[in-house]
Amino acid sequence: MSTIVRFPPALGDWVRGHLDEGVAPAELRQALRERAIAAEAAQAIVDAFVRARLGQAPMPVDHVALPDPIAPAASADPIGAPPYRHETPRLRPGTSIATNDRVVGVAARAARPMLAVLNGVFSADECEALIALARGRLRPSTLVDPTTGLDVVSGLRASHGRFFRPAETPLIARLDRRIAEIMNLPVSHGEGLQILHYPEGAGSAPHYDFLVPSNPANQASIARSGQRVSTLVTYLNDVPAGGETLFPAAGWAVSPRRGHAVYFEYANGQGELDHASLHASGAVTQGEKWVATKWMRERPFVSA
Repeated sequence: MSTIVRFPPALGDWVRGHLDEGVAPAELRQALRERAIAAEAAQAIVDAFVRARLGQAPMPVDHVALPDPIAPAASADPIGAPPYRHETPRLRPGTSIATNDRVVGVAARAARPMLAVLNGVFSADECEALIALARGRLRPSTLVDPTTGLDVVSGLRASHGRFFRPAETPLIARLDRRIAEIMNLPVSHGEGLQILHYPEGAGSAPHYDFLVPSNPANQASIARSGQRVSTLVTYLNDVPAGGETLFPAAGWAVSPRRGHAVYFEYANGQGELDHASLHASGAVTQGEKWVATKWMRERPFVSA
């Protein structure tokens, strides 16, 4: 049995190009790990391209197979990271979640990792308004480098994004409040809403949203605000093909539909982190993709 790790074709071009230039596979694996890609995924991706260059296997395009030594029902995560104790989810139970201004439907749930597909998080008008606010003010998206804790532009993600300050506009303030009620944490615990745009062909490699406490910057951020504990990704448009949010350890693929969202948790009360929350954005194969992402912290969020 194996887990499929998907990645954007641009990442494959990056790996193949560096191998052609004589960069050692170990250096490429390390470069991927330093950009928040799980060690097992980084090794599988690079090794697949090495085997293909040697004529031992077909050249990968957008996915590789990752051996799955642990069954999904085991206490450890499916790719062999340290055990994670699952607690009562922060997300409220039931088939719907009532907020101050709308009722959000719960279309599906999973226990490990804890995730849920939500319907009707934003209205069509709200989605269009967010896209209009962000369009023209986008910058290349970044990942948190686990080695330095700095936000770095990465070839692993071909999207562009913009962060909004909490309550920056009346629309953002209204959505911040609704999102906090859905995620069942105070508004003050939320980082600024991030809008991401993926043009055709763009996606992101498998990564985690929690902060790896392996550098002074991440350690300082966790000391100020606590660990990230949950994520809500709301889709702002319908994507004709591709662009799914992929959870390779769980075997889930959530299709992007306007106004709907995927929610997931990855930190418990003991400070353990759920590596089964590994996720990626599949490459957009037709059209474009817009999303709004909210990260919640253990304590009120204080920026640097």
